[in-house]
Amino acid sequence: MIRGYSDHAANERTFLAWLRTSIAVIAFGFVIEKFNLFVLTLLNAASVDEAARSRLEKLSGPLPEGAGRAFIIVGVISIVVATIRFVRTGRLLDDKAMHSPSIVPDLIFSVVLASLLIVLSAYLLIG
Repeated sequence: MIRGYSDHAANERTFLAWLRTSIAVIAFGFVIEKFNLFVLTLLNAASVDEAARSRLEKLSGPLPEGAGRAFIIVGVISIVVATIRFVRTGRLLDDKAMHSPSIVPDLIFSVVLASLLIVLSAYLLIG
């Protein structure tokens, strides 16, 4: 029997939750990228009138492309951080000494993700 099995299982569930969230963030980045390509394709269509063309030009700026890439990068970085955290926590669980928890990775991830969402939402509302 593994000593502290429930703690190790909780660590693994937390790791899997981080992975699931990271994959969702990466997928959202791909959706933003594909939407930008769709808007650019519509701009190149010959049957688009001038009013629609001006609205599409506002939506197809450099920000959506950069935002999509930013979400993908944040997702990949969070996978790396989650893996490091999982291994570190597993080692700390096996250690006999008491350790205090760290919320820094959670806080950084939340702030970065919220900032990206706020910037993208403001861009879409203004554009």
